[in-house]
Amino acid sequence: MKVAVVILNWNGKSFLEKFLPGVIRHSRDAADIIVADNHSSDDSVSFLKERFPEVKIIINQKNYGFAGGYNEALKHVDADYYVLLNSDVEVTEHWIRPVVELMENNKNVAACQPKIRSYKNRNEFEYAGAAGGFIDKYGYPFCRGRIFTSLETDHHQYDEAIEIFWATGACMFVRAESFRLAGGFDDSFFAHMEEIDLCWRFHRLGYSVMCSPSSVVYHVGGGTLPKNNPRKTYLNFRNNLLMIYKNAERKNLFSILLFRTVFDMVAAIIFLFSSGWKDFKAVVQAHIDFHRKKKHLDCGDHPSQLNRTSELIYPKSILFGYFIFNKKKFPDLRHYSINQK
Repeated sequence: MKVAVVILNWNGKSFLEKFLPGVIRHSRDAADIIVADNHSSDDSVSFLKERFPEVKIIINQKNYGFAGGYNEALKHVDADYYVLLNSDVEVTEHWIRPVVELMENNKNVAACQPKIRSYKNRNEFEYAGAAGGFIDKYGYPFCRGRIFTSLETDHHQYDEAIEIFWATGACMFVRAESFRLAGGFDDSFFAHMEEIDLCWRFHRLGYSVMCSPSSVVYHVGGGTLPKNNPRKTYLNFRNNLLMIYKNAERKNLFSILLFRTVFDMVAAIIFLFSSGWKDFKAVVQAHIDFHRKKKHLDCGDHPSQLNRTSELIYPKSILFGYFIFNKKKFPDLRHYSINQK
């Protein structure tokens, strides 16, 4: 059983300098350590060769984004498990073992994530993944420990390993065989939402996705694109629509897209008066490009889609729950408070 930790790097020398020594220290006895450079314009590669000669380097010929970057790099990685790790993640002692053991003991698990805490506020869950990801009926993602921008403090309330809808790309353990069978990430996403799309396809193939809170890592977050960035806004909105169109059941597709169009335009207007014209334009452009791209996508029901998949989708609107009914913590969502214990 072979494990490879693969860090996709793009102009992240400062993160590599800060966090790679810890990855080597806590991983070298359990996994191969590889940095895949996504055509960086800084001196990341020369820095790696000089400071960390024991680390294998894969050099992509251009910046393929997160999705394409990993797809290209993993073609050159021989392992049973890929550990896709952001360069801005601090790992902890024995962080690999509990996740791999869970997956070894459950051959149906295609992907798994550890508990993700904030590097800056270390007792708080981190936005990108927290203690496992879910989506609501309209495709809005949220986590155990994080709904929209409300982050919970970790009081060990989510220390049980459970089945989740999606595992974060910030630290994602993936069974290599399942990754290949699902076709890897969707290159057209470039970055953002690609891990949710992949996990949705895993579910459609009959696999499960889990969170193993026995393993803990600390994520800086926003390392490549800052939170308030029009490009990030565009990718999040466009890719979310693409993901829904590709994976949602056909009978619900029209109502979901209608809802999303209305509320995405509301979000665009809010952006216009809060963060400015660029974010407003990003949302509108995301919808325009979605309608251009959807003509080339397969949509609708899939024979292999299991009832269990719909059980993992929150059957109400997380948007209404959060902003109208003040449901800002995972236990406030009765569906999961009952079914995920």
